[in-house]
Amino acid sequence: MAKVAVLGYGTVGSGVVEVLDTNAQEVAKSAGEAVELKYILDLRDFPGDKHESQVVHDINIILEDPEIDVICETMGGIEPAFTFEKNALIKGKSVCTSNKELVAAHGPELVELAKQHNVSYLFEASVGGGIPVLRSINDSLKHEKIDAITGILNGTTNYILTKMDKEGVGFATVLKKAQDKGYAERNPEADVEGYDACRKIAILSSLMSGKHVNYEDIYTEGITKISIEDFSYARKMNMAIKLLGMCKKNQNGFFTMVAPFLIPLENPLANVNGVFNAIDIHGNMLGDVMFYGKGAGKNATASAVVADVIDITKHKGHHIEVNMKAENAQLSPKDNAVRSFFVRVPENKADEAKEIFGSKIEVIEGENVHGEFAFVTDMISEKDFEDRIKKLDSVKGYIRLY
Repeated sequence: MAKVAVLGYGTVGSGVVEVLDTNAQEVAKSAGEAVELKYILDLRDFPGDKHESQVVHDINIILEDPEIDVICETMGGIEPAFTFEKNALIKGKSVCTSNKELVAAHGPELVELAKQHNVSYLFEASVGGGIPVLRSINDSLKHEKIDAITGILNGTTNYILTKMDKEGVGFATVLKKAQDKGYAERNPEADVEGYDACRKIAILSSLMSGKHVNYEDIYTEGITKISIEDFSYARKMNMAIKLLGMCKKNQNGFFTMVAPFLIPLENPLANVNGVFNAIDIHGNMLGDVMFYGKGAGKNATASAVVADVIDITKHKGHHIEVNMKAENAQLSPKDNAVRSFFVRVPENKADEAKEIFGSKIEVIEGENVHGEFAFVTDMISEKDFEDRIKKLDSVKGYIRLY
């Protein structure tokens, strides 16, 4: 019998316990032996909870118990989670986690530590909730040369952009609705400024490159500047607006970024709506394969954590290889990436825009939008675009084309 401890009895942690309770037979069948919850670590007590007698407040009770095989860290944040995880691995206990912030910051270091102590460190739930994308990259696709990963990695921002598009409502109004429904936090900064998606693409980039991609090195834009006028133009262009995280190999290595993009409606990513996530992976032999599902939520994320528990239990006594080394990856600057840009300026700046961006621009007419001049640039490097856009006064907004 495998014995498990759960660190943090919040939304995800309680979900992990619920999956272990509800699907006990299925978990045992998959793992090859019964998996039993022994401890829950939390600062609080839970009187009346069916597991109240298993709640402890001291991590050392768990770390010093030789019966504990797997620790599920669902606390979130860097500390004390990092110290707890590190000490567990040193003690010879495998760890699985849903903590994307921690995995993005210290994942490769913890993978190497797990290898040194012949245990495993898995983090399927840190990207895409219950979507089994990391396991697929690490297992089913490890023979592929993966050269690009592009995804809608944050359900909150995708919900907001979908509502703005379908209902013609402004960002602030939709954000309030998302908060009321529980899709957005009271402080939504991590979602709407792209930081959450940035951490997730950092993890995916690290797996793709085999090295540590520091999320602080990733160029990141959020969705706060997207307006309902942008969607008016997008509809005329037969495009959708999505916040994408991407990493792509190029001749200099690879680059990664997070930003809103205009995507043609025939691209499957354009039709991923609401709180759903989708991740497109391109391999040199496979071509494109897409993973789709709810990227967050108690049950979906908890299911992914338990999948890691099962994997670890099946490989008890062995280290499960993960393609991540603590060596820092070298990212190419985004400056050399070439693409077209959609730009909006006041109507009286039309001649100035044509002079700066040249005669090859494509003029776009929006539905019920007045007093503006909107256009799509020719293919242009990020650096060239930045240099030119600085020369143009009163820019109302711009979005990259995918």
